[in-house]
Amino acid sequence: MKHTYVPIAKFNDQLGWKEIFPAGAVCEGGTAELFNTGDWRTMIPAFIEEKCKQCLLCVPTCPDSSIPVVAEKRQDFDFKHCKGCGVCFKVCPFGAITWEKEEK
Repeated sequence: MKHTYVPIAKFNDQLGWKEIFPAGAVCEGGTAELFNTGDWRTMIPAFIEEKCKQCLLCVPTCPDSSIPVVAEKRQDFDFKHCKGCGVCFKVCPFGAITWEKEEK
């Protein structure tokens, strides 16, 4: 059976199993940037800007790069990619990130 290479950005619900490479074939790197993975979470962080000292400890600990930094200042979360793991909440020494159950 001949398989056609389908770029990862083109994967969707309508793509059939016959249209992708056999399991285990890696053709390109995957990245959360191409997928909205934020709807997986059940808990959600909240950024309290007034308490933030811009130490940026939260930024490198985020496994999904969901904490944008602009001009050396952290911004609010990128909830399109945040999976709600809570690492940022745990690492913040100033209480600038709260952790709540997400209401959908």
